[in-house]
This record gives sequence, C-alpha cells and structure tokens, in this order.
Amino acid sequence: MRLILVRHGETPTNVDYLLDTTAPGPGLTALGERQAAALPGVLADEDIEALYASTLVRTQLTAAPLAAARGLEVRVRDGIREISAGDLEMLPGHSEQGERYLRTAFAWAAGDTDLRMPGGESGAEFLARYDAVVAEAADSGAAGVALVSHGAAIRTWSAARAHNVDVPFAAAHRLANTGVIVLEGSPADGWKALTWAGATVVPAGEGGPAGEPLGGGR
Repeated sequence: MRLILVRHGETPTNVDYLLDTTAPGPGLTALGERQAAALPGVLADEDIEALYASTLVRTQLTAAPLAAARGLEVRVRDGIREISAGDLEMLPGHSEQGERYLRTAFAWAAGDTDLRMPGGESGAEFLARYDAVVAEAADSGAAGVALVSHGAAIRTWSAARAHNVDVPFAAAHRLANTGVIVLEGSPADGWKALTWAGATVVPAGEGGPAGEPLGGGR
C-alpha cells in the first residue's frame, strides 16, 4: 500500500506557535484554506482510493477539497489526531516546557514508549491508536490511502515505523502545513518512506534533504 501522510493547513495557533491539541480545535487561517484548496493539485499524481482525517476540525477542513476533487468520503478517525499535549496544552512550542513536547514524542519513536507526556498519553498508547487506523486503511484493500493528520503525530509515527527514518532525521526535518510524507509497505511487512516534503528519503544514517531543526507539529 502507498500511504500518504498529510499535515493539515495553517491554523491561528500555528501562527502563534502554541501547543493546541484538544478537540475540536481551531479552523484554518485564510492561508490554511488556500493550502487546502491547493492539495488536490499537489497530489494530482497520486492514486488515492481512501481518505482519512482526524477528529480535529482542521484536518477535516484540509481534506474537504481533496475529497470533493476525487469523489471520496472523508473517514474521520480519532486514532490519527495530534499527540495530546496534556499539561503542556497551549504553551508556546518554543518555550522550555513547550520543547518538552517534541522531546517526549521523539523519545517514543526511539523506543521509550512507556514514557508519558506530562498529564497526557504514553508512547505505547499513541502508537497503538495511530497503528489501528493505518491497519484499517491497509485492510480496506486500497492501493493508495491519504491520512490528513498532524505534524508531531506524523513525524513521530514515521520515525517509529519507517525503517529508513530515524529520530535525528525526523527531528531535523520539520513538516510544513500541508506537507506530505509518502510511504510504501504494510503493517505486516513494515514501511519505507519514499519522500518527505517532496524530497527523496535516503536510508537512515546517510543524511537526507536539508531541513529545519525540531519545530512543527499540532
């Protein structure tokens, strides 16, 4: 299966760089709406047979133009919502406490899945819920599936599950709003990342496309 992970369009709290992870969450900015409208063109070459979005409003608004263009139903699933910030909710992402959010998420991807976000979920809980939606998509028989999700969730899951993406790569390569990661594989055989934000992904440990340190999410 070809798995296309798409971060939602820009939100007001993205502009303010706040850890905003609770449902239903904010809608899109005017720029976010334009990003969503452009998504069908960005993914024009992808054969997408099923489309999923999280329970947060911003992913559903982002998915809507793609759904209309392809004649697809948006399947809303809680499992691909953003990693809950818990006690860090609405803190600035660049603050000392706010940076703990991504450090915790990437620790999960490195294998410390018992670690818990302060006041929030554990890595095991996050990966289980995200895996369940990916497994559902794989079981559908669709050859190509798009999941409109969230920056930290997408980067963490990809680092944990794609054999050619390690934590340093995922931490260094921020995913912009409506940024896309394309993977290929299956839950049984594992996943290989083909492209990350339009750049080819080389094997872990061999470098990769240039990017920003940490950052991104929600």
